[in-house]
Amino acid sequence: MPVALIEVNGVSKRFGTVEAVSNLSVELSPGSIGLVGPNGSGKTTLIRLLLGLLSPDSGNLSVLGCDPQRDPLGVRGQVGYMPEHDCLSPDLSGIGFVAHMGRVSGLPKEVAISRAHDVLEFVGLAEERYRKIREYSVGMRQRVKLAQAIVHDPPLCFLDEPTAGLDPSGREEMLELLRALGRLPNHSFVLSTHLLHDADGLCDQVLMLDAGHCIASGPVRELIASHEGESVIRIQGDTDRFLASLLQHGLTPKPMDREIRVELAPGTTRAVFESAAEAGVQVRYLGRSVATIEGLFLARVELPVPEDPT
Repeated sequence: MPVALIEVNGVSKRFGTVEAVSNLSVELSPGSIGLVGPNGSGKTTLIRLLLGLLSPDSGNLSVLGCDPQRDPLGVRGQVGYMPEHDCLSPDLSGIGFVAHMGRVSGLPKEVAISRAHDVLEFVGLAEERYRKIREYSVGMRQRVKLAQAIVHDPPLCFLDEPTAGLDPSGREEMLELLRALGRLPNHSFVLSTHLLHDADGLCDQVLMLDAGHCIASGPVRELIASHEGESVIRIQGDTDRFLASLLQHGLTPKPMDREIRVELAPGTTRAVFESAAEAGVQVRYLGRSVATIEGLFLARVELPVPEDPT
């Protein structure tokens, strides 16, 4: 039976009164994985737990079959890590820095240098490899960070906000590099981002976090397909009265755990707000067709909506 890429079982991590990760359980298969959610949702904390840089308060984790608490070096020897914040040595050249990180990852000197040349060409810095990193633009610095994460050819990379600080063209160039990385055989990555649209068309799996809680996980196509053709409603008030009112308006609601799903034909949105008024409830969220990861996220979290203009 193949080993799961990542397993998280009942993991919680608290910092003072803030629970950054709350009783999280998820299993992720090899591939391109989007770890998405707003800033402060627990994404970076989860990555640090998976790398063995933090210890969970409860639960256990596994990365490529290794326990990051019992065998952190075993995990780090198999993964690459592109941190969100600057990790660069400004006085080194691009080739010098990436080769050094290859040596740190266990490559022999000559192999590290050869690999550094290869990955700098891959990220588009072949012509700039001998320049000091202090002279690099923001986009170049992000690309050299990616190069150091993949120089030792790891089967799994953690990429924390790789498009941070990039202008639109630089962002698209970075996303194209990640698409190329995802096409390589036997290579997986976890893309951590608060820009949910960065994961669209790039990730085949997704783990969505909000305030440390998992609100959705699994293959992107399956998650989106489960919402196609439906609208999602979340209310504050008497659910039973609201459901009865929807039925009286000719709608067929399907109550779920924290939401109500219903198929709405064009022009029937008004019936939702009329039903809410009759039942004395407040509509907290009304979302139509889910076709993107961003749309899926908005359908799973409770957000206020403006009053019906009609």
